[in-house]
Order: sequence, then structure tokens, then C-alpha cells
Amino acid sequence: MASRMPLFTKAARDSWAGLLGWVLAIVVSTLVYLPLYRTFGSSAILDDLIKSMPQAMIRALNYDLIATGAGYVQATIFGLIGFIFLTIAAVSWGAQAVGGDEESGRLELTLAHAVTRTQIVLERALALVLQVLVLAGVTLVMVLLLNGPANLNVDPVKAVGTSVVFAALTLLSGAVALAVGAWTGRRLPALVAGSGIAVLGYALNGIGNQNPDLEWLHRYSPYNWAFGDQPLLDGVDWGAVALLSGLSLLLVALAVVGLNRRDISA
Repeated sequence: MASRMPLFTKAARDSWAGLLGWVLAIVVSTLVYLPLYRTFGSSAILDDLIKSMPQAMIRALNYDLIATGAGYVQATIFGLIGFIFLTIAAVSWGAQAVGGDEESGRLELTLAHAVTRTQIVLERALALVLQVLVLAGVTLVMVLLLNGPANLNVDPVKAVGTSVVFAALTLLSGAVALAVGAWTGRRLPALVAGSGIAVLGYALNGIGNQNPDLEWLHRYSPYNWAFGDQPLLDGVDWGAVALLSGLSLLLVALAVVGLNRRDISA
């Protein structure tokens, strides 16, 4: 593998420390949040909490679901904390993959070896996919490990499906960062673009939840494509997985085009 895919191997090897940091963040956050459900999940505390919060905030955060274990995990882990962690990680990796490397001058040195620009994009995109899948997998493992002890009653099959769509959603932001970095050769625009698509998708979903007249905004929200049908409660919309994955593949293809058509500057 190292000889056939040297850039993928190097990217995976160089990112292990950062990946470990994100793994620890996910482990700690799930250990903090999920056992709380056992404490007040069957009491009136959740009802009182929901009633005390502004209704607009409840709808924006999908906190109307947290009275059930699956809804609680969906809203707090997959839909909020985990979404934030994986998005930040994916965007950072995607922005660094090409744009950050070119900005630092390392990309020019890489191209001095027997590799092509297309190879650089594809192998680093594959490394990005692997990193996101690892984090989504860790999230899934933690949910399943705490499922019984925290009295969550989450369906393991639905949890697996939710992890898949979770990975596809966050990978989209990383792919945006990768593509913008390949076209601009700069890390900052890639970070802004990758973060922007995540924030915009989340905002459109939240605004669309406020009023039936605004639900049309859901059509333009990748966040809603992934989580609008509440996959941990009702099952995954595999069409949404295909759409998110297809867009990521398209963005990788655009990154290939972008890097191949530009002069590389240190």
C-alpha cells in the first residue's frame, strides 16, 4: 500500500496525532452527555427543561426530541456536538490537503517527485474519507457502548445507518474545503468555504423549523437532507446518503480540475 499509494499513506501517518485528539474529544463528550439521560430521562426534569426554553430555540436545536433516548442522542451527539467536532476536523484536513500544502511550499516539493496532481488530490481525498470514517466510527462505538448503561434504547441498526449519513454530511464540508483549496492554492478561503457550507446548512435547517411557511428552506440544507427524517428514530434516508456522497465525489473531481489547470506557486 505504501509503495502504490505513497501520498495516502503519508497523509494518514502524519495526521495520526490530530486524529487521536479528535477521537479523545468525541469519547469525552459522549461520556459526559450520554449518561446524563439515565439521570433525568425518565423524570419530569426534561419536560421542565423543554418548557423553560424558548420555543424557537427548541425547534432550531431539535430539542423537542430529547424526551426519548434515541432523540436525545440524535439531538445532542449526532446533531450538535459530534456534528461540530467532525465538521471542524474535516474542514481542517480538507483545507490543508492541497491549499495549505501549496501555501507552505510543500506541494511544490511533492510535485518534484514522481507524482501527478491528480494523484495528489485523489490520495489526499481518500485520506480525508478515512479520517472522517474513523471519527464517525468512534462516535458509533461510544453510542453503542453507552446504550445499555445510559438506558438510551437506541436501535443498533439505526445507529449504524445514522453514523453513515453523519459521515457523509461532515465529509461534504471537508470536500468543499479540499476543492476550494485546490482552486485557490490557499488555506483560508478553503476553511471559510468548508465552514460556511456547514453553518449555512445548519442555519437553513433551524430557520426552516421555525414556521411551516419556511420549510421550503430545508430543500437547500445538507444538514436537513441528513437529519431531517430523524434517522436514529425513523431510519436513514439512503437517498440523502447518495446525494451527499455524490456531491463530495463531484467536489473531488472539481479539485482535480482546479489543481491541474493552475500554476503552482510556493
